[in-house]
Amino acid sequence: MLHARVQYLTISSAQEASLDLESDSELCSNQFFDAHLFVCYTNSMKKSKGKVFVGMSGGVDSSVTAALLQAQGYEVTGVFMKVWQPDFLVPARHHLSLNKDSRAMVGGCTWREERLDAMRVAAILDIPLLTWDFEREYKEGVADYMVREYRAGRTPNPDVMCNREVKFGAFFRRAINSGADFVATGHYARIVESRKSKVESEYKMYKGVDETKDQSYFLWTLKQEQLSKTFFPIGDYKKSQVRLLAKKFALPVAEKKDSQGLCFVGKLDMKDFLAHFIEGKEGSVLNEKGEIIGSHRGAYFYTLGERHGFTVTKKGADDTPYYVVAKDLEKNTITATHKQKTPLECARREVKVSQVNFCGGAGPDLKKNYTAQVRYHGELYKCKIINLGDSQDVSCSAQNLLLRFEKPVVVDVGQSIVFYDGKECLGGGISE
Repeated sequence: MLHARVQYLTISSAQEASLDLESDSELCSNQFFDAHLFVCYTNSMKKSKGKVFVGMSGGVDSSVTAALLQAQGYEVTGVFMKVWQPDFLVPARHHLSLNKDSRAMVGGCTWREERLDAMRVAAILDIPLLTWDFEREYKEGVADYMVREYRAGRTPNPDVMCNREVKFGAFFRRAINSGADFVATGHYARIVESRKSKVESEYKMYKGVDETKDQSYFLWTLKQEQLSKTFFPIGDYKKSQVRLLAKKFALPVAEKKDSQGLCFVGKLDMKDFLAHFIEGKEGSVLNEKGEIIGSHRGAYFYTLGERHGFTVTKKGADDTPYYVVAKDLEKNTITATHKQKTPLECARREVKVSQVNFCGGAGPDLKKNYTAQVRYHGELYKCKIINLGDSQDVSCSAQNLLLRFEKPVVVDVGQSIVFYDGKECLGGGISE
């Protein structure tokens, strides 16, 4: 039997159909949210359900997370995570004074400004706010890893590593060691408890209700240890509903824009960022015949299937976009071709996957068909999971697996591949 572990403010499909959250928000907030917030307020007057340390970034999602858990009767402590940020990023508030080239390296945020917003929210909620320094963990586990992977010609996902090394690594461990019963973040995903017996449970992760915001793709490294002690309260809401809740809680960040770009750093041009660590060298763009048709900034910086960031000077009658289908790091060349009705030549039917993790605590049924996602918000591809070992069983943390896709898929080495069974996020691994 499945059990929700947090009393969510749930909006049923029938209620959702009768409420237009954009055009009829007053009706929604006054007639629906007030009733549920009253229930939560009543719960908050009871004995605490436990201590929760909430990662508060200063954004609306983590702020509503803290407010919901407090309203549901948990003793909430906010934690602002200070991480490494490169010194060459210019604070966003100064960007209008910069020329066009300099603006490419403007960070989307500064930690001081974000912490001020988190402090304002904590003051409204009357909860303590701690500032924990994870600069070393972020620099070594995320930034250095990302540069190292790109230098090797691979395409890493820094947000996946940020979750593994910082949010559900260093922060999770320190919170539990500091007396927290649970941790919580503002991720759009859901955790459901499945009772195996009266004394034993397992925890599964599902996509967020708002599939346009779903972040389960970035969370495939989580294990039972983390899932059993983690809350994702906003995973049962759409983004528009989260903003309405922020207004009802009178949070000063209700209208704040969503953060974008690299985890904790903000929006930036990845090639410009990497150029500070990897020496760029102009190279040739080749067509499928080996003819030079343009130039690029350095083969390290490109991913198979990419269609931006290089220049094509020799164009034919076909004016459709060019896609990267191969890269040669030694010769510093990339090969690009038009995307035709047939799959790109770099597409594969079989992909080896390493560093595999299955979140639910058990391996998959090898007789079933699943789907896999090779990039965030990318297409879900039908596939079968093949065990590369002798056994027909796959453990929850297998080292290597083979994915056999129903149709060819473009995926570069180093990318995260995440497995799904319907709405359930089974886990994932790194493509090889």
